[in-house]
Amino acid sequence: MATKSRAVELKIDGKKRVFDIDDPKLPDWVDDNDITAGDYPYKKRMDKDDYEDRLEALQIELVKMHTHMQETGTRMVAVFEGRDAAGKGGSISVLHEFLNPRTARNVALPKPSDVERGQWYFQRYIEHFPTTGELVSFDRSWYNRGGVEPVMGFCTPEQHKAFLRDAPEFEKMIVEEGIVFFKFWLNIGIETQLKRFHDRRHSPVKYWKLSEIDLIGIQKWDDYTLARNSMIQATHTSYAPWTIIRMNDKRRGRIEVLRHILTNTDYGGKDMDAIGSPDAQIIGSGPMALESM
Repeated sequence: MATKSRAVELKIDGKKRVFDIDDPKLPDWVDDNDITAGDYPYKKRMDKDDYEDRLEALQIELVKMHTHMQETGTRMVAVFEGRDAAGKGGSISVLHEFLNPRTARNVALPKPSDVERGQWYFQRYIEHFPTTGELVSFDRSWYNRGGVEPVMGFCTPEQHKAFLRDAPEFEKMIVEEGIVFFKFWLNIGIETQLKRFHDRRHSPVKYWKLSEIDLIGIQKWDDYTLARNSMIQATHTSYAPWTIIRMNDKRRGRIEVLRHILTNTDYGGKDMDAIGSPDAQIIGSGPMALESM
């Protein structure tokens, strides 16, 4: 029996393109643009040796920071959001790699249960918040209702509107509670996403990371862009700002994620020479940072 084709027609930069996730050959128009997509400022990935040297220096600082957190009882929450395949998991991995797993954990929640659907929307996330000395990252968070849910029809327009109104107040409570709070939006170009989806589809160890929702989402790029823009516009505040990281090159992006956390956290023995200065072409803040992405 012949299988149904999953080829889709896309419009990219005014041109019609056909993409077939099941074809083992990646189209040239994807392969040639996966780094430079979306006007990414670099044409090549960061040198691997340079990346590993910088990453090691930053991870040493992270261990110092985390030790200080445990000594002082500091609590931290870092939210990681972005399109599918934006690099959330890899960024979280390098953040946690050398931290004490007893006091540094990641939260990646499945879809809500029937009980959770009947609760206050933010309730199931609060259950995972840190106690004294803990760092908690969220691989997707309450911002599902700001992007995925309205685009895929998993919430009503009224629920979406209420979320955009309530999220800043919820986050104000987090910050006023004394929790150190970061929100990262990891941004990628469309060809970047397509290449990463294709790599997953044809990898014997990563194919499970590609879902049917991902495949449906390929044709909803513009819808996700509109949802992203309205979400960040409504929820970017002085006390809980969005940090935008360009992630076409995962190496540069991961460096900026760690650098931003370290730069904006107080801890003993901080070495700013090891942390370095942000790359303004890769990292920005809030809605204005998205205008060039």
